[in-house]
Amino acid sequence: MDALSDVLSMLRVSSVLSSRFEGRGAWAFRFPAYQGIKFGGVLSGRFHLWIVGSKTPLTLEQGDFYMLTDGQPFCSASDPEREPLDGPAIYRSIRGADGVVRYQGDGDHERLSLASGRFTFENDVTEILLRHLPPLIHLRAAELGSHALSRILDLLEWETNGVHAGADVASSSLAALVLVHALRAYLASTPQPEGWLGALADPKIGSALAMMHAQPGERWTVESLALAVGMSRTAFATRFRRQVGSAPLDYLARWRMTIARSALKHSDEPLTEIASRIGYLSDTAFSIAFKRSTGQSPGRFRALSREA
Repeated sequence: MDALSDVLSMLRVSSVLSSRFEGRGAWAFRFPAYQGIKFGGVLSGRFHLWIVGSKTPLTLEQGDFYMLTDGQPFCSASDPEREPLDGPAIYRSIRGADGVVRYQGDGDHERLSLASGRFTFENDVTEILLRHLPPLIHLRAAELGSHALSRILDLLEWETNGVHAGADVASSSLAALVLVHALRAYLASTPQPEGWLGALADPKIGSALAMMHAQPGERWTVESLALAVGMSRTAFATRFRRQVGSAPLDYLARWRMTIARSALKHSDEPLTEIASRIGYLSDTAFSIAFKRSTGQSPGRFRALSREA
């Protein structure tokens, strides 16, 4: 499994598509702070999007995608000069039986059709994915070209035009596809992306991350990782810390604990097997490391997770 898939699967993404929005005339809405990532694809028309407090609204047109990543309140509008209304309250009051939100404003602004949604994450490693991402990512249709996102937009349009059998499964799967392909498109369109995602695109550091994620139980050292990617120990350690934000073995230790927490919470896997899988020679050594990391013993953590 590649590192991005590994992190996404461990995050246990909970993907929920909202209903489609159809706007006519002039309108403006304000939306509150949120958790996770919000995304959208413009099916037709154009609109403006901005984070509250920013100076310049972003204009999105047909075929464009966006991702909001840092949880700040934001606004959307056909006319950014208008005073924004309470978006959630308006949406609740006018949502149709088919799930589509239709708003009729005044004026002759062009019609907008938008499919949007939100990802929330069950686990506590969101920072790995979101660290250093811009708060608002704009993926333009002209730049996407034949990218898979342009195909997914057609599916989003169909899936959000009413209530269909199997909608929950289809919506969740489509939203997950949007997330993966939007992150790929962001990496491909950004010359020097920062943070963990940028590190994946680095041939050397990306290879090291891939190895650690593929074999978390391996007895990795800074020397063995550096040798495997063809770098000196010092150059590798410096570059890894600069791009990922932590030292190689600190990153590996945190990732091992993430695997352990997920296994304890979602499986009945014995402690000895979890310990062996993530590189500990005994369940005692694993228990000591786990308690040092979380403040709880593995058994206590598992019991409390099941109660929750």
